Amino acid sequence: MRFIVICGLGLVLGATSVMAQAGRIQRGQTFAQTNCSQCHAIGRIGESPIPEAPPFRTLHTRYQIEDLAEAFAEGITTGHPSMPQFQLDPAQINDLIAYLNSIQG
Repeated sequence: MRFIVICGLGLVLGATSVMAQAGRIQRGQTFAQTNCSQCHAIGRIGESPIPEAPPFRTLHTRYQIEDLAEAFAEGITTGHPSMPQFQLDPAQINDLIAYLNSIQG
């Protein structure tokens, strides 16, 4: 009986973790749609509206996705004036990193 309870608890905790990750991915996608899609292709397919803006699904070829967390926290700046500066809070960083990891090709 104890074994069944432990297994059931494991399944509940596993499902909760999966649901939490799905929530992070969804929030990250919403952030990207709202703040980034005007220039970048943010999904698994499609071209960026601005050709110089890399599609998010290819970022892993330029950077370790987890390494972008520091840039997101400190504020992203680039050499071109059309890129707005963003500084994300820790929850937004976790959400965006989860989303980026979910779409890498």
